Amino acid sequence: MRTTATALVAFLLLLCGAPHAFADGAMAGADVHVAQTLGSRELTVVLRRVDAVPGPLRVNVITHAGSPPGRLALRLVPTGAGSAGGDRAESTTTVELRDRPGSHDATLSVSAPGPQELVLDEVARIPFVVPVTVLSPAERVTYGGFVAAGVLLFVSLVVSVKARRSWPALVPGGGVVAALAVAVTGALLSASTPAPPIPGTDIDATVDNVLDPYSVRAQSLVDTSRPPVNVLASQGFVPGGVELTLRFTDGASGRPVDDLLVHDSALAHLLVVPPSGALRHLHPVRVAPGEYRVHLADPEPGYHAVSVEIARRGGGVQLVRSATGFTLPGAPRPAVPTVETVHAEGGSPETITARFSEKRDLQPWLGMVGHLIVVGPLSDEPEVGRAAAGAATWAHVHHMAPLTRGGAGGLPDETVAAYGPEVSFTHTFTLPGRYRAWIQAEREYALTTRPVEIVVSPGGGSP
Repeated sequence: MRTTATALVAFLLLLCGAPHAFADGAMAGADVHVAQTLGSRELTVVLRRVDAVPGPLRVNVITHAGSPPGRLALRLVPTGAGSAGGDRAESTTTVELRDRPGSHDATLSVSAPGPQELVLDEVARIPFVVPVTVLSPAERVTYGGFVAAGVLLFVSLVVSVKARRSWPALVPGGGVVAALAVAVTGALLSASTPAPPIPGTDIDATVDNVLDPYSVRAQSLVDTSRPPVNVLASQGFVPGGVELTLRFTDGASGRPVDDLLVHDSALAHLLVVPPSGALRHLHPVRVAPGEYRVHLADPEPGYHAVSVEIARRGGGVQLVRSATGFTLPGAPRPAVPTVETVHAEGGSPETITARFSEKRDLQPWLGMVGHLIVVGPLSDEPEVGRAAAGAATWAHVHHMAPLTRGGAGGLPDETVAAYGPEVSFTHTFTLPGRYRAWIQAEREYALTTRPVEIVVSPGGGSP
């Protein structure tokens, strides 16, 4: 009886004093914000975290100023190979987009965890992963040890009551001690067990590695990073404008690249500088593996410089420039004048500030309060697009919003107008010369772009 009592006390102390072990992968599920330039609509699609599978997937579609009303079809398609792929069903719904910009809600059904695609109007395909809570091997041993200890403790109590002698209770009592030792060892090991690679972020997602990420072999000590991406831009005329197609290929194999991550709330940030010096900051939609498309309404004649900012799984963030850009027939339009000229010194951090309103009513766009895009130094080429194509520097700087709890890794709510009225950016210019910059911020669901000229003089830290 003494052994049984001692084991009971130890068991209760461990249950009360042991820290709670959170299963790996519990924080992997988060809201996903993806900007989409779908035809003439500029949308932000928010996929809310899925807490239970099977269960609902709540989707918010945020429209911006100028987006026409109408019906948007949503279809959830399970994708990826795996042994559990047969029981995963599709789900469909529609969203009625109002004539006023704002958020529109929809709900789809998730039948099973794993890689998925949200299809918009049978055109755009947004890939994402529905995770599942998974215990590490050490955590499984811990919980198994505690369960075994509880069962053996009950057996020990029953034997000690019914047995005429006390020694038979020592056998299950010893089992309690052994089970507790295994559980404590597993708890200690679980604290130091490395997290597995995250499917969809660190490795390509499949149904099997989502269900059991610990089954993935440890990463090799050799370099496993993926090569840079090449982009080929081509255009075709469609009613009302031009459809620009971007094809991303692997720099080593030439195969289509289909492992882009959501970076700054988009799969791809397209920057187009036309001859006049205006800027188009768009977000092409994924229509097939490695293929993205975007509609350019009322395009300018002349040469357009093209740059795309992406993040590749295992390859990091890349700012990829098209070697060719694209040219449209016709006479170029007059240059868009800059609103002001800013003087900066090269080689040291410079802060540029713009004021967009008189009160705190700016909305975060792409998770940021403001964006600064810088191209230069520019040549004396009269067409800004051609001058930008030969510029040494393309930079994209952000004015960050205060982080919030929950949501997509702390991303702010785009529907909340509570920021500004000033936005500031800090950037170091490495080369002297004349730069073209665009400062962007969103207010009342409308994006404002201010073109600015920056004249950089040689500084003490310039090369």
